[in-house]
Amino acid sequence: MNATVVVILALAVGTYAFRLVGPVLHGRVTVPPRVQELASAGAVVLLVALLATGALTEGGGFAGWARPAGVLVAVLLAWRRAPFVVVVVGAAATTALLRVAGVA
Repeated sequence: MNATVVVILALAVGTYAFRLVGPVLHGRVTVPPRVQELASAGAVVLLVALLATGALTEGGGFAGWARPAGVLVAVLLAWRRAPFVVVVVGAAATTALLRVAGVA
């Protein structure tokens, strides 16, 4: 067997085992409320970090001001509970108009 196949099989077994642990241990292990809160907060922090990275960088550098402005418009529209299509179109239109206007 080649090394790539071994790595793929090991990752597949590990993934299956990781997913199997939840149903097998459900009800047997109790997680303290503080740990649940920290896990929830960690998920939020991770999503915000991914959003910031995607919104502010491109190719290892700053993406320019048009993209963050579009993301800001999307956040404001989502906060105002606009429909998803309006949020996406508003962000894309803002970014496109700023780029057409020469704001990089």
